[in-house]
Amino acid sequence: VQLQASGGGLVQPGGSLRLSCAASGTFFSINVMGWYRQAPGKLRDLVATITSGGRTNYVDSVKGRFTISRDNAKNTVYLQMNSLKPEDTAVYYCNAVVFTNPWDSGSYWGQGTQVTVSS
Repeated sequence: VQLQASGGGLVQPGGSLRLSCAASGTFFSINVMGWYRQAPGKLRDLVATITSGGRTNYVDSVKGRFTISRDNAKNTVYLQMNSLKPEDTAVYYCNAVVFTNPWDSGSYWGQGTQVTVSS
């Protein structure tokens, strides 16, 4: 199972970016997908998650600004980030809980994409 993230970049405060992360390989199903971020010198923190049924969860600091969504047919999760702030600057990682068969699951990570919010 591989996760390929894309969409990071440099944006001014108040701007928007959309991250994408596609899962590929051979597997049975994908359960929860999510985005995490790691700022320099800090631990990796949860940003948002979404279940296969569409239930979402956000860290308080991004509520109302970020929207997580997924396309189950494409095995892809998205993160629409609006009203970006300098404190959103971090490497963003996608994560997926993948069932490789009906009984066994594992947690997989993408390679990370840099988001820099600066004027």
